[in-house]
Amino acid sequence: MNYRPLGSSKLLVSEIALGSWLNVSEGDAKAKAIACVRRALERGITLIDTANVYGRGVAERVLGEALSTVRRDTYVLATKLFFPMSSTDRGLSRDQIHKQLDASLLRLRVDYVDLYQCHRYDADTPLEETMAALSEVVRAGKVRYIGFSEWPVDRVEAALAIPGVEKFVSSQPQYSLLHRGPELALLPLCAKNGISQIVWSPLAQGILTGKYQPGGKLPRDSRAANDAINGFFNQTWLQPTVLQAVQLLRPIAAEAGLTLTQFALAWVLRQPNLAAAIIGASRPEQIDENAAASGRQVPVELFDRAETIMAQSAG
Repeated sequence: MNYRPLGSSKLLVSEIALGSWLNVSEGDAKAKAIACVRRALERGITLIDTANVYGRGVAERVLGEALSTVRRDTYVLATKLFFPMSSTDRGLSRDQIHKQLDASLLRLRVDYVDLYQCHRYDADTPLEETMAALSEVVRAGKVRYIGFSEWPVDRVEAALAIPGVEKFVSSQPQYSLLHRGPELALLPLCAKNGISQIVWSPLAQGILTGKYQPGGKLPRDSRAANDAINGFFNQTWLQPTVLQAVQLLRPIAAEAGLTLTQFALAWVLRQPNLAAAIIGASRPEQIDENAAASGRQVPVELFDRAETIMAQSAG
């Protein structure tokens, strides 16, 4: 496993990070989730990413249990806030930042988190209030560094211009061969200001694993087939032209000596402004395959060919 600096912070994080949006839950799935956390640590994955809203606290509780016997200085823990936790609890106000952070720390069984992220931008709270409150929790020792996810670029610029407050060290955008929007403005801005990317959905919600076949039925265990979550799924990626293009990437990945999944992760990791790519896993074997993408050297020509194929599919 390779490690990269997280923006202007003093943290080094693993290139592959373990996420917990859909794969960490209680009940029958909890044992598998804990097994995945342990396998991730064994494979050198040190960045664990979660959010208070994942399962309305469930993911944080399970991670707290999984990490309870692990030395705190051996992993980097990141969580987020913004989305509703109740009919009245949401957003990035000063009260919510303090309240939600304390609740997250309790569920995670830790005294501090390494990275506290604003899950989205809160247009209903003055930006100055949000940044001041984030600075307060850093000074209190409950948070080491702060970040944001999917903020408008102009709001990031405005936050960076506020004097006397903590500065962001991380950004968490969606980014993959099928979603390259951050390259236009976000990545250049972040590169100039000591902010690294921790990207989510580097496999385009599983599309870039190649498991969705053109004209085939949706795999039963896939996100697209799960009625509870497919409202979040980008249905345009299930178009035959896109799925056919993904299959054309297989021989290119093979030329690089990689699986299709590893190739898609390696493409994301080629980005110099990137600190880590977040993966989700429901089985330890998936951790093994994804972790193996770290540190792989791929000829630029292969990436260029892949980009051309995917761009043509979007037509």
